[in-house]
Amino acid sequence: MFERLTHGAKELQFLARFAEPTGRRRFVQWSGITLGVVALGCSDNNDNNPPDNGVSLGSGDNGILNYAYALEQLEAAFYTMVTASFYANASTDEKNILGDIKAHEVIHRDFLKATLGSAAIADLQVDFSSIDFSSRSSVLGAARAFEDLGVSAYNGAGKLLSNPDYLLVAGKIVSVEARHASAIRAMLQPNTTYFAGDDVVNRDTGLDGANDPASVLATADVYVTTTIDASGLPTT
Repeated sequence: MFERLTHGAKELQFLARFAEPTGRRRFVQWSGITLGVVALGCSDNNDNNPPDNGVSLGSGDNGILNYAYALEQLEAAFYTMVTASFYANASTDEKNILGDIKAHEVIHRDFLKATLGSAAIADLQVDFSSIDFSSRSSVLGAARAFEDLGVSAYNGAGKLLSNPDYLLVAGKIVSVEARHASAIRAMLQPNTTYFAGDDVVNRDTGLDGANDPASVLATADVYVTTTIDASGLPTT
């Protein structure tokens, strides 16, 4: 059904390379995306002092990167739970694709943390008790929601970045998130061409949706127990 991609970070000290294709899975293939912390630069400004046992995303580009980092933490935690104990009767193809997506999300998370340096927010506490991890429909339904949310989040936040290097990286990451979303939809409706729907793609423009941080965080709040202060994020 699917070809699989496994990957590793060859230059671990810089998290410079996200993916290496093996040839079994090309649907979520990254085509050698290269992201270097040195090229982006690490921030030493720690403006994320936690308010009331929560975290503050900060302001400016740091704030937007922390916003992305928070979402990647959420996705990585979700797929880690999924792959730790797969739902009943999960096929080999399904295990492979979910394992690949988990590896991608972990690399996204670790890359953003390294890029932010001391400005990175603390680890978030999550609660997935509303998801039945023994149920295929519950897991894949949640996965679709997370991936669609991630795509809309990156699309909505891109215009808020001032550093063009950060914008380039965000564009590369969102392209991978979109591949994830398509793969999950194909798993939900196999043997169809249902890779995206009118619920996420505008029929008139042919573009994925874009949501602002406030609406994205409100949706993610269902699964995040840590208080997130996004008041410092740029809005235009």
